[in-house]
Amino acid sequence: MSTLNLGLIGNCTVSALLDDKAGLIWHCLPRFDGDPVFHALVDGSERPAQAGAWRFVLEGQTHSEQHYVPNTAVLVTRLFAGDGSAVEITDFCPRFETWGRQFRPQQLVRRLRPLAGTPRITVELSPRFSYGAVAPTITHGSNHIRFVGPERTLRLTTNAAVSYVLAATPFLLSEPVSFILGPDETLREGVEACARDFQEQTERHWQLWVRRLALPLKWQKQVIRAAITLKLCTFEDTGAIVAAMTTSIPEAAHTTRNWDYRYCWLRDAFFVVRALNSLSEVETMEHYLRYLANVVGTGSDSGHLQPVFGIALEKALIEGEATALAGYRGMGPVRIGNQAHEHFQHDVYGNVVLAASQAYFDERLLRKPTDADWQRLQEIGEHAWRVHRQPDAGMWELRTRARVHTSSTLMCWAACDRLAKIAKHRCELERAAHWQTRAEAIRTAIDTEAFSPLLNSYTESFGGRDVEAGLLLMAEVGYTSSSDPRFLGTLSLIEKRLRRGPYLFRYAAADDFGLPETAFNICTFWYLDALARVGRKAEAEELFETMLARCNPLGLLSEDVHPETGELWGNYPQTYSLVGIINAAMRLSSPWENSV
Repeated sequence: MSTLNLGLIGNCTVSALLDDKAGLIWHCLPRFDGDPVFHALVDGSERPAQAGAWRFVLEGQTHSEQHYVPNTAVLVTRLFAGDGSAVEITDFCPRFETWGRQFRPQQLVRRLRPLAGTPRITVELSPRFSYGAVAPTITHGSNHIRFVGPERTLRLTTNAAVSYVLAATPFLLSEPVSFILGPDETLREGVEACARDFQEQTERHWQLWVRRLALPLKWQKQVIRAAITLKLCTFEDTGAIVAAMTTSIPEAAHTTRNWDYRYCWLRDAFFVVRALNSLSEVETMEHYLRYLANVVGTGSDSGHLQPVFGIALEKALIEGEATALAGYRGMGPVRIGNQAHEHFQHDVYGNVVLAASQAYFDERLLRKPTDADWQRLQEIGEHAWRVHRQPDAGMWELRTRARVHTSSTLMCWAACDRLAKIAKHRCELERAAHWQTRAEAIRTAIDTEAFSPLLNSYTESFGGRDVEAGLLLMAEVGYTSSSDPRFLGTLSLIEKRLRRGPYLFRYAAADDFGLPETAFNICTFWYLDALARVGRKAEAEELFETMLARCNPLGLLSEDVHPETGELWGNYPQTYSLVGIINAAMRLSSPWENSV
């Protein structure tokens, strides 16, 4: 079964995906949403296998094994040959503090060392530019190779024989060699010494970062891997958080449900922030609030906020196609940009307020919200009030159908509810009463128009007859208690209509592209959370173990899973899915004080 068995390396500026044989098949420059100079992941064409990839091929290779250095983002792959020879490849992007700031360059480091025998390797290195359309001009010196493209030049510095690398000539690996790929800049020291120093400092950085996390008692390794990966999905320069590192991994085979997720959805980012906050990692929230303050400042005169922005606040994410790339396993198209930037998705206002709320109560933050921040947040709430009964595309981003979606109205309620709590904390009792009154009015609208006595369930839209998984958030955001008969009825109907085996679909009705074929992983985690809330903890734990078994060998998840084959589909690694791992572990783990 083919699945997304890929490792992620990164440093909160750039990232890369590697297959289980250390083939580097996805790397965008100058940042996550840039030109994929290595793009073999989404080029299932008839080109040579090395096009858009960087591989180390061991002669006579029979198998491989792979792991992360514990508690780090440093990936180790070992290749083994039939004659007993073996080689170890260590991959990472440098990240550590120096001169009082984070050093996180647009740079990849790859280190090779012989493990056994006399390994003979071939370096297959073939970056391309302009989404695979342009081959580079190549120049070289005694210890470097330059790949010159239309917009940038990459420099590979190495202590391997440059002639062997240029010609892809097999050679004996008798001693360690290193490769540093990045901007067209000269290293100030020898490549081996530099690579070794960068690795030691990068490992130390991540190990110290993990040590500061407040982990649950159980499932710590899985939570650590999820937390590191979520951190890697943050673009620290601006504070943005991408939904995933890839574009156009289909939600299911041959469906054209291929989307570009390399942008910052305000909804997804809120869930990431909250998950990391639960581990006492508040730095990501501080960075994101900086980004969010700028996002709010970009709103239109009407108060409308688009649901997704570029990672440097780009608003026009015009959707197009990279025609030079054939797609993941040949399943195109490969899309650039995302039409969702044009949508009206009214849950976004609640996501903004919820993401910012903790900042008003948390004494640890270096920058506390100002009165101007508070005023802007209330303006977001005012717009949530204005639109809470207006049709939108909903949280599942339906492209050709608008309704008054219950989950959108729910998040408008959450915006007003949290503003009331913040105002009370600020001792602004008049404003607290104002926001509480509005929250109660929205609650009345939901309970009157989105609850069906006939179905004994809330419905996906006002006056609707269907359900969708976002209704499970009612308990999570505090709208209802888990013992409320209406919530229990909703959970029961969702189980009947949306569950396929152990997994949960977003919805069951046909959408713009037909009937959905795969389960959305975060929905399964929402379902798991609901089971635990209503006292069905044993079922929740069994489902959690099922979801952990769906992770690839490195502990990562994509967006979707096929309910029959268990195959991973959708963009990768998906922040939503990793949030689910953290939330489930925190919900289900035993208390420390009762266990140690």
